Amino acid sequence: MLIVAVVVVTVAAGVSLGLLATGDDGGPTGSQQGRSAAGTSEAATPSAPRKQPSPTPTPTRSYPLSKAPRTIPAVTSHTAARGPGWRPARGERVVVSDAELADEGRLVAGELGLTYAGEKEDVRAGDLRLALNDDEGADPESYTMTVRGGRVTISGPGEAGVFYGTRTLKQEVHGGGTAPEGVVRDEPAKPVRGFMLDIARKHFTADWIEDRVRELGDLKYNQLGLHFSDDQGFRIESDSHPEVVSRQHLTKAQVRKIVQLAAGRHITVVPEIDSPGHLGAVIAAHPELQLRNVSGIATRGAIDISNPDSAAIVDDLLNEYAGLFPGGQWHLGGDEYQALTVSDPEVTYPQLAAAAREAYGSGGTVADLTTGWLNDRADTVRAHDRTPRAWNDGFFRNTSVQPDKEIQVAYWTGKEIGARLPVEYLKAGRELINYNDEFLYYVLGQPQTFVYPTGERIYEQWTPRVVRGTAAVPAGYDDQILGGSFAVWCDLSNAQTQAQVAAGIRMPLRATAQKLWDAGKPELSWTQFRALADRLS
Repeated sequence: MLIVAVVVVTVAAGVSLGLLATGDDGGPTGSQQGRSAAGTSEAATPSAPRKQPSPTPTPTRSYPLSKAPRTIPAVTSHTAARGPGWRPARGERVVVSDAELADEGRLVAGELGLTYAGEKEDVRAGDLRLALNDDEGADPESYTMTVRGGRVTISGPGEAGVFYGTRTLKQEVHGGGTAPEGVVRDEPAKPVRGFMLDIARKHFTADWIEDRVRELGDLKYNQLGLHFSDDQGFRIESDSHPEVVSRQHLTKAQVRKIVQLAAGRHITVVPEIDSPGHLGAVIAAHPELQLRNVSGIATRGAIDISNPDSAAIVDDLLNEYAGLFPGGQWHLGGDEYQALTVSDPEVTYPQLAAAAREAYGSGGTVADLTTGWLNDRADTVRAHDRTPRAWNDGFFRNTSVQPDKEIQVAYWTGKEIGARLPVEYLKAGRELINYNDEFLYYVLGQPQTFVYPTGERIYEQWTPRVVRGTAAVPAGYDDQILGGSFAVWCDLSNAQTQAQVAAGIRMPLRATAQKLWDAGKPELSWTQFRALADRLS
């Protein structure tokens, strides 16, 4: 049955307008009650009991389930949640629970336009909190980032992990973005994630190197190698031997600033004074130390390791720069010693053969003498609590003198005379760092067979287990492969400007960072990865 009810609306002039409202379920629409002409509340039917108004519900916003953040490198895992996420707003705080995180707190506060408030225990809306946890045994580079209730907490067992969490957050909110609600748990696949720069053949300005340090930090790299001595130049100021330093060079003050900037981003600067080859700049100032063959012809870049003065000057330099580079790593070089590239080193270099026999008996060889040189230099840097590494072609087969077991293998090529497969070093129990020259070598001018590496090829084909060529070593050796390093070599130094180098290595650096942080197959296609890099740049 259709019921007609009179609804009275009182307007501002005090005149009541009667409106007809109908409901096909037999009741009035829009209200349980009517209003009389006098404006008092009364039932639509006189005999009906009086009812209280129904409360108006407060609207609540429903958030979709969050999606994992898109960062370079990608995070290991993300637990989704519902909520507004977080974005930085001026006036909001960065607070720390531990004084050791002050540097990380100040850095991210400045980057995101927040206020660094130091150690605080109170909680405010919008806070970004950094904290150390007591997760014993966890990777010190791991971290957890929780976005919840309009706040962010980044925690980890070590300062490095907390720093990496701030890099993830910085990328998430880049360009006005929002960090998604939920929990990120993240850690790297490999402990060595490096970039090596040849500043010996080409002088790079301190400002350019500092820019690379900032770039590396944001990509979660943790090592910067500086190859600063070679045939073409010696590029860092020296107090012990100023005569060897090239006209264009970095001052020690500039290097200290680079090292400090790197340390603030948990990057260790790894110096390299290559010996006994690649010492042309030192030999130019000390020609009496140059290696000569049986005919008296000088051997390019090679120092005479039978001469005690050769060891003395190299050790002087190693000891001096140990104070400039406080990190725990040192690269000794050891590659391409020209005395060992001839068919009969003992006949070609009789002075080396004589020194080998004197040191190691009648069966001593030039390879033994060269191995002994490497071990002695390792002893020099170990006295400064450094872990030494050397290029793989500085390790020789069938020598009575064995390279010290603690010297890590920097494997770059398999093309040298007497080349050995990576598995030979791994079977011997050595730790190895991957510098695969077919993927990770950016050689200016593309001499010999080198071509500029592409990020796409690294992203799609390389992993830390692909040490030589394109074949991976067996998975059982994975733990001995500490990581890898992308390298810029300046063989034809004028082939590119600094700006061109920076542009050329941009995507290879990002692809290498991804594959060292997560050695598995990436979730994104190369096209998607490149688009993400463009968005974050």
